[in-house]
Amino acid sequence: MIEARRIAIDGKAIETPATVLTSLHGVTVDGRPVQAPAPARLFLFHKPAGLLTTERDPKGRPTIYDKLPSDMPRVVPVGRLDLNTEGLLLLTTDGELKRQLELPSVGVERSYRARAFGNVTQAQLESLIDGVEIEGVRYGSIDANLERRTGANVWIEMRLKEGKNREVRRVLEFLGLQVSRLIRTAYGPFILDDLPVGEVGEVRQHDLVAFRKTLKAAPHTPGGGAKPPTLRPAAPAAPGGRRGRPRHRSGPAPAKPRS
Repeated sequence: MIEARRIAIDGKAIETPATVLTSLHGVTVDGRPVQAPAPARLFLFHKPAGLLTTERDPKGRPTIYDKLPSDMPRVVPVGRLDLNTEGLLLLTTDGELKRQLELPSVGVERSYRARAFGNVTQAQLESLIDGVEIEGVRYGSIDANLERRTGANVWIEMRLKEGKNREVRRVLEFLGLQVSRLIRTAYGPFILDDLPVGEVGEVRQHDLVAFRKTLKAAPHTPGGGAKPPTLRPAAPAAPGGRRGRPRHRSGPAPAKPRS
């Protein structure tokens, strides 16, 4: 498009892609002004087990995109959940927001609940706070707590900030446990709460703007900056109603159910 002189600034065609823009003011394509990018949107999806976090699968297995509502905008997942991992998956229309949420240096906390077969002590779980190295891979600090025992199984709560590939499963297997169910319950201040399986809720724009400010401030603020509010997904809206929205714990009533 640049070689064809279709892009111009204040009526003058750009001749090289090595052009720095401080704004889109005066930028045109084929004589038409370029619109400002749409605000980022963030959605909460309760991913069921058995779906791949990918757009297409060569083997024809079902993906998250097969289950998302038809009126959803084009979105990309924030991180991934394994085929058999369920729970909260964030979806966004904005690549920069996706990167911000995924970067270990930003330190957005992920929370999980795992059901596993085997024996483990609270002391063993607490040792994970210092991190652990497994087969040459170093995993960072994990805050893990034994929630309860049910027969030969244990339920474990885990909070971590890195999210390496299959991290939770690998760490628990390292402790001699066999994971039979894994649920992500929160990603940063966004929590799964009672969002139905397979349903989607959208984060309110002003909540997203406020959250992104905490992300930008976090690396420069002693102690990681102010803690963002906890946001809970509301039930999706009914046909013809508004899209479901997360809310503060003390916020307004949930949105109407949605098909």
